[in-house]
Amino acid sequence: MAARQAMYICAPMISVLPRRPMIVTAVEQYCGRRTFRRTLQVRSCSATSHVAPLRRSGNYQPSIWTDERVQSLTGTSTVQQEEKRERINVLKELTRNLICEKQQVAEQLQLIDHLQQLGVAYHFKDEIADVLSHLHASLDHVSSQLKDDLHATSLLFRLLRAKGFSVSQDLLETFRDEKGNFEARCENQIRGLLSLYEASYLEKEGESVLKEAMDFATEQLKALMEEGSVPEAGGLREQVAHALQIPLNWRLERVQHRWFIEACRGHDTINPLLLEFAELDFNLVQDTYKSELRELSRWWSGLGLSEKLPFCRDRLLESYLWAVGFTYEPDRGRCRMIETKSICFITLIDDIYDVYGTLDELQLFTDVVNRWDLTAMDKLPEYMKLSFFALFNLVHEEGYRVMKEKGVDIVPDLKRAWGDMCKADFQEAKWFHHGQTPKLKEYLENAWVSISGPNILSHAYCVSNDLTGEALKGFPNTYYEITHSSSTLFRLYDDMGTSTDELERGDVAKCIQCYMHEQCVTEEVARREIRELMKKYWRALDASLSWDSPLEEYFKNIAVNIPRTAQFFYQDGDGFGDAYTAAFTFLRLPSPLFMESDEVSSLRHQLTHLTQLLTHKDEALLEMTQSRDLQSSLRREMEELWLAAKSRTRAEAALKHKDYADLKSQTHFITYLKLKHEDTVALLQEESRIKDETIAYLQSSIQCIKEELAQAQAHLAKRDQTS
Repeated sequence: MAARQAMYICAPMISVLPRRPMIVTAVEQYCGRRTFRRTLQVRSCSATSHVAPLRRSGNYQPSIWTDERVQSLTGTSTVQQEEKRERINVLKELTRNLICEKQQVAEQLQLIDHLQQLGVAYHFKDEIADVLSHLHASLDHVSSQLKDDLHATSLLFRLLRAKGFSVSQDLLETFRDEKGNFEARCENQIRGLLSLYEASYLEKEGESVLKEAMDFATEQLKALMEEGSVPEAGGLREQVAHALQIPLNWRLERVQHRWFIEACRGHDTINPLLLEFAELDFNLVQDTYKSELRELSRWWSGLGLSEKLPFCRDRLLESYLWAVGFTYEPDRGRCRMIETKSICFITLIDDIYDVYGTLDELQLFTDVVNRWDLTAMDKLPEYMKLSFFALFNLVHEEGYRVMKEKGVDIVPDLKRAWGDMCKADFQEAKWFHHGQTPKLKEYLENAWVSISGPNILSHAYCVSNDLTGEALKGFPNTYYEITHSSSTLFRLYDDMGTSTDELERGDVAKCIQCYMHEQCVTEEVARREIRELMKKYWRALDASLSWDSPLEEYFKNIAVNIPRTAQFFYQDGDGFGDAYTAAFTFLRLPSPLFMESDEVSSLRHQLTHLTQLLTHKDEALLEMTQSRDLQSSLRREMEELWLAAKSRTRAEAALKHKDYADLKSQTHFITYLKLKHEDTVALLQEESRIKDETIAYLQSSIQCIKEELAQAQAHLAKRDQTS
């Protein structure tokens, strides 16, 4: 795949004239085995021409989640909520008794793992911490009890390390022979191999035993899957396939919770009371999310930035899903609210730096944000004034709330976070406008800040329930290592999923292109090396998982959840910026759980099929423009799915389940997708119009230069005559 990066071709002009960059076309350059497709830009205008700068466009699709649509998201009725809470309280007590009762170590570990994967462990933080603390205190005795149980030993290792306990990789030595290889007795313990595989992904740098465990378990599980030796019973085959795709430690928690709940249905491997508890709790928490989302939508709609600044991405729901990825517990609503708001502004500012702003404007904006002074924004263009004023209000409103509740001033820390991010964004803008490709190390030293990871973590820390003035004094230096690892992973996941699209729009070279340019290798080789680099930073992140206070635990868990959420969004491309990919992202969004009839199950399979069909939307669109038969086939399939979606109300009536009404909102996706072909034609027409405007712009600029040269020549001739 060709990589794209920007360079300038500067036309001859009088040196005092301001210069405005403009994308014109693209050419290819070759360097050994590499092919770079470079976007050419022309800088041209004069001080007297009064020609407005030709702005670039990201061609972002508008959001399909209007405020009206978000407000229509209904939750469970108050009566039903109370009924659910009463039942949940009963099940909670039964579960607490299960945790506290005396039982075998292996059974205790399995129960805790089930609670975590079902998404209800947050109800029993203290009880689980007590059990794990007791096991850790007698680790030698416990490990001797489990010496022949690969599954329980691996599970013990993973649960302890994930919860911040110090546990050595030597715990797994009992399963290795004299030569250091894992023993043959492990090869057929499928559940044990699966647990060993998951445990190995919490490795730290230099832990060779865990690296060998990862390779061994992966190889054995893949071989067993290919042989068909993994049984379907208990959902084991499905769990192995799921794990081999992405390990548990890298997955978005809330999406994993829903997957695990559905994977456990119909199997006797889990306590049915736990499953009922998880389903009720999941649905009740979803009501909390909907309430928060409706409030956020009113806020975002009231700001009016998406209407005033149409060049930026309008992605409120996607921003909220990021926040749910950071922390899903219902009592962390304040964190989700401020993170969603900050991500909306991060997206806006990113589009200003990457797409819309000129270099001179970006210099002014960067200075104003770092000065944090409303009187300094007079020099800004109107769209930047609006952006900075809204950001200023957001920071001070949240600062006032925290000051009122805790007596702690968080405004200086938030100002610093926004200023640092804008300086990093400006550095990338300078690389782009000057046609420079930095080395990978130089790029990453800036990119871990520009990706907004430190900004996100600063907001999370400052709105924590456990924040104190003393804790704020050492922030953020106390957490530099984990912030750096988390943010770098965030950047690498983003680049791996979005670099091609962003370079097509005209953006600075990403990590893949920096490595290709520096090492003179193909994109395939560069991507392979970046994946290895990501594993390195995961090891560094895992090494930071220890804490001494609830605040520290909360902060570090969010730091780990940032790359997990990034992996979810960017695993199949740009699941945030691209409206169509984002639509498929929301088809994966956790929605209320219910028992499905055959009709509903069939409908869900059809939705899944269409999602898979349109995942590679660019290729599908190309074929649609070339083949009328394929176009007609896709249209018929969409129409059939539309009709099936309309019949959902009958399924709802049969099920007598109000939560299922939420699926009605998915029908809007079909209408949206049916317009895809028309949008493509419109985009082609828009490209043609832009080309015409480009030619006119060049002609105007050339005419300006000619006039100025003629004036200069006349002036020189007059001066010669005078002389």
